[in-house]
Amino acid sequence: MMQTKKRLIAVAPVAAILTGCSRAPSVDIIGSFFPAWLVCLTIAVVLTFVVRWLLTRLHLESEVGPLALFYPCLLTLITSLLWLTYFR
Repeated sequence: MMQTKKRLIAVAPVAAILTGCSRAPSVDIIGSFFPAWLVCLTIAVVLTFVVRWLLTRLHLESEVGPLALFYPCLLTLITSLLWLTYFR
């Protein structure tokens, strides 16, 4: 009796935490389900390369500041905006 009660006390918090994972946003791509954030990240990487290409083509890449900070921030911004726009 005491063993079962201890086991229930140990399992209950884990079960409560995992209930949030019951409905994860996913996208069906050719029969496979991918997390929505992964799709947004993939699109954001492509769009970041497009922005870089445009900035180098227009000779403006030197104007944006430290590139090691600019491009990761741009990638994060585009990913977040895509996710908020299409999946929230």
